[in-house]
Amino acid sequence: MLQLEFESVIGLILIHPATRTTIRFNINLTIPVTIRLPKIRLPILRPRRTIILKIVNSTNNPTTTSVKILNIGKRHAQCHITAQRQPENESRLQITLIQAISSGERMDFTLQKSVELGVRAICPIISERCVVRLSGERADKRVQRWQDIAIAACEQSGRSIVPTVLPIVSFSDYLRQMPPELHLMMSLRRATTLRDIAPAPQTLRLMIGPEGGWTPAEEQAALDAGVQTITLGKRVLRTETASLAVLAAMQVLWGDF
Repeated sequence: MLQLEFESVIGLILIHPATRTTIRFNINLTIPVTIRLPKIRLPILRPRRTIILKIVNSTNNPTTTSVKILNIGKRHAQCHITAQRQPENESRLQITLIQAISSGERMDFTLQKSVELGVRAICPIISERCVVRLSGERADKRVQRWQDIAIAACEQSGRSIVPTVLPIVSFSDYLRQMPPELHLMMSLRRATTLRDIAPAPQTLRLMIGPEGGWTPAEEQAALDAGVQTITLGKRVLRTETASLAVLAAMQVLWGDF
């Protein structure tokens, strides 16, 4: 059997459902395979015990894995993967959240809850009315912090796919490079309701503005680029409320709620 030993492990995440112990991997695992795991990360393991671990990754091939503990040495534990199955806790609706950066803890809250609600990726953008302006090393560190929040939210909610937090881009740059997918922008101007979107999408990108909303020029530029505007009614919602309300409504209409 193939043996693999890791000094540092990143990427995929093994989550013990009872203790929430996590181990990260940077490879795809197949059956049968024997892997060596650092003992310091596995305080709950016992020899000859079979436990269920979840492999969480940023691909479309998440698995739930049965692992048998073979032995535990001073510096590692040796385990054998005995079975794998595809989990059923990911929505069929694939949403990328295009979120204008908000201030304080609002952005952290929005990212955390959007992951719990099933988004597949998050693209932070800087629009004209954003209070927070990030660039260079500060931007890189903030994106890494948001990625850590996304990982923690996956562990808490039992998800099998870790959404990727993409690098920060400006609103104008995003429009210039936006992919040919359905884009829906929250707005009170010339907007339709979610029920009027037809046919029911399987993949979409949701655009949410900052605290001050989109400027008229930004909305017009988005419309010119092919973005559709949507609304949840005539009430003005905070940016963190808008994101979560729309995501929940989309899961009800087209997803797995």
